Amino acid sequence: MSHRKLFLYILSFYVYLLLIISCSGRGDKDSGSTRMPVDTIGFARYSWQMDSIMARVERIFMYEELNPCENVSDDPVKIAISPHDDYTYVGALYPAVLSQVRSPLVILFGVAHKARDFGLQDKIIFDRHQYWKGPYGKVMVSQLRESIMGELEEEIFIIHDSIQRTEHSLEALVPFLQYYNRDIEIVPILIPSMSYERMVELSDSLAAAISAAASQHHLQWGKDFSILISNDAVHYGDEDWSGNNYAPFGSDTSGYNMALAHEKEIITSTLCGSLDPDKVRKFCEFTVQKDNYKEYKWTWCGRYAVPFGLLTGYHLAVMEGIELKGSSAGYMTSIDHPLVPVVDLGMGITAPANIRHWVGYVGIVYK
Repeated sequence: MSHRKLFLYILSFYVYLLLIISCSGRGDKDSGSTRMPVDTIGFARYSWQMDSIMARVERIFMYEELNPCENVSDDPVKIAISPHDDYTYVGALYPAVLSQVRSPLVILFGVAHKARDFGLQDKIIFDRHQYWKGPYGKVMVSQLRESIMGELEEEIFIIHDSIQRTEHSLEALVPFLQYYNRDIEIVPILIPSMSYERMVELSDSLAAAISAAASQHHLQWGKDFSILISNDAVHYGDEDWSGNNYAPFGSDTSGYNMALAHEKEIITSTLCGSLDPDKVRKFCEFTVQKDNYKEYKWTWCGRYAVPFGLLTGYHLAVMEGIELKGSSAGYMTSIDHPLVPVVDLGMGITAPANIRHWVGYVGIVYK
């Protein structure tokens, strides 16, 4: 081998080594400029689909079997909790929540369903996409994201585009946000498994970072930006749950009613009224096992995103010297109301809905 070839070989090796090191520090940095949709069945991808969905929601009678919080005020929404299941199932609850989110910038807290597959836990997850594809065009990711990350210690977060490209919990919300505001900007964040104590620690740091970044950009909470938490309530039944039995009260009408009563207890005692850490801790006690926070106690997929987002909001509220109160935008299940027809729109369902396999949905807004 000539000296020149040997030199080029060694140089190539060191360049490759440097690339590996640079990508391992803060996570996966492989990024396309636009984040494309994952769920092309349950959610709308095109403007004509969204327009049809909204028109049909307005025509179909959707009732609220369980509406456990009283409305509190007409002030701007600072935090909201929204479902993220198939549009045909959730129907009117999406606009009931998201029509109230009127800020031009939304910080999204999503469920990291596949975090375990990627070996992710105990850190909040950002990505590097510049845009998300929405039904009405590209949705810009706000520069606030980089400002927030710049305020955080490296051990608090990771950048991981790969998990964001597989996760559906935030993309369910984007078409509705864009329907109400074509110029909406977002900051997507995923929350993997972590203990309540870790949530308190990280959410305090994130709230301080959001406050500092918002101040730099002259943004006011509620008016210029808000927090939106993605969540589905109970996943109930003993069929089609990957071999798991999620029906502690039984999979019949009696069990269904008892499950609804338990849902109401969780919502009224932890999500309604004044927002405070004791209620958030109680929510975690309802949803995850005491001795193993990675295991379900009650099957809410938002068992990390909800408490983390609420704790972040609580810390922000303390900084601003205000008290937030939660009120209901409604509750329904995948089997208690007429479904929105979507098959003719090229959409469908991603899971069954029956007495042995159903999902609960709750919408909460905090002002």
